Amino acid sequence: MGSLQLQEFAAGLVGGTASVVVGHPLDTIKTRLQAGQGYGNTLNCFLTVYRNESVAGFFKGMSFPLASSAIYSSVVFGIFSNTQQLLSQLRHGDPAHSPALPDVALASVVAGFISVGIGTPVELVKIRLQMQTQPYIKANTKQKPSVSGFPVYRGPFHCFRTVLQKEGIAGMYRGTGATFLRDIPGYCLYFIPYKFFCGWITPDGCHSPNAFSIWLAGGVAGAISWVIATPMDVVKSRLQADGVYLNKYKGTLDCISQSYQNEGLKVFFRGITVNAVRGFPASSAMFLGYELSLKAMKRDKTETNP
Repeated sequence: MGSLQLQEFAAGLVGGTASVVVGHPLDTIKTRLQAGQGYGNTLNCFLTVYRNESVAGFFKGMSFPLASSAIYSSVVFGIFSNTQQLLSQLRHGDPAHSPALPDVALASVVAGFISVGIGTPVELVKIRLQMQTQPYIKANTKQKPSVSGFPVYRGPFHCFRTVLQKEGIAGMYRGTGATFLRDIPGYCLYFIPYKFFCGWITPDGCHSPNAFSIWLAGGVAGAISWVIATPMDVVKSRLQADGVYLNKYKGTLDCISQSYQNEGLKVFFRGITVNAVRGFPASSAMFLGYELSLKAMKRDKTETNP
């Protein structure tokens, strides 16, 4: 694999880290709303978390995705970019040739498919920690965690180990079906709008988009992607939060059925406002980190090898 292909993976590390730092507080609000814990609306959820858990409550479960997001985003962006280059090489004999829309769509599907294998356990640990509304106290761990919010896990690695011991590999991949249904169309509606808006906003005569174009196109693409992905994101969040206090759902279809019967169609749009609002800055940070670090690495390579 050449240095250019490796640069795509390295730039994903930077983008993923930036995205988690910017987007995690709103992600916590989104998870609490979607899991159906009686917070009501977005504002009430925000105020309740702040009153009961202070600012630290918004960052629960962040350490694990922050550490793993670099690898996750590196793989997603690296696979996406390298798939595009491979398709351009096969079609035009030049990996640097501007990809056609079908190539971008196919590269998005491949990236989404690969991301599920890496991202599902990370998402499960993050959601389990975000759902703990009380601090972990070792003396209480012998009690049965039947009350929502009961502190079961003392941290991400303890959560990972506990789920693996009690639920096995299948437990770590709880919600995989819903994640597939969320991520594959979600990444298509992430990368395609980004490419479109980036090209549209970039002034004529410029070979590459400037920072503002990247920021705006990335934000719009993120908001669109998350709005479309919200219904399956609700199902995924509920499946992954399930199993700590109660075992309510047998699988993806059962979760959809029970959620609809109990709460109506509107349940699948719970957290859509937070997703849209969070999607803009998180995706802006992702694409800015990715594109600017990639440009810097390419510039360094050119300067070192004239």
